[in-house]
Amino acid sequence: MSGLDWLMENVHVYRLWQAPFAEQKFAPVARHNDLRQINAVLDLGCGPGTNARHFAQTRYLGLDWNPAYVNYARRYYRSEFEVADICNEEVTAGRQFDFILANSIFHHIPDQDASRVMTKLAARLTPDGFVHIVDMVVPPEAGIARYLAMHDRGLHPRSRERWEQMLCDAFEPVVIEPYHLTGWGIPLWHMVYFKGRVRS
Repeated sequence: MSGLDWLMENVHVYRLWQAPFAEQKFAPVARHNDLRQINAVLDLGCGPGTNARHFAQTRYLGLDWNPAYVNYARRYYRSEFEVADICNEEVTAGRQFDFILANSIFHHIPDQDASRVMTKLAARLTPDGFVHIVDMVVPPEAGIARYLAMHDRGLHPRSRERWEQMLCDAFEPVVIEPYHLTGWGIPLWHMVYFKGRVRS
């Protein structure tokens, strides 16, 4: 584990790092969906409950591999949180969700495992459910956004074209929206929001 990885495992450091960007990152999800109409949420890579407050009125299950994040979330949110590796978890076996959120998790997972997890998510969706994937994109041009993407803790950053190929292979696309996370008016990260459903 690198020094950065070790540092970011600390709940308070992670929350401080995420605070300026959490709402920007979630904005397209909120814009394209009526969160009041959701029945059951699965939040993969939920961190210390980063987006749990958006789903306070629903049945919510948050999964994260970091026990410190999960313990923090359990203290501060009235929802269900479990420690799990999403590549191998069995917590969701036999359960279905109409809203599955994967927020900046897949760039930590190699292609083969990511595709396997996406197939599993499709099986966890209700017939009228949608998967919502938010993740970082490696821009083609040099600059700060490309540097940050290539030096992120996630070891599997992808181009927008590669993301779209993987996501559209797994789901029928409903929304594909590129956007930026900015700081001090500068685009620091290129992102993509994908909303998809099970192929009929």
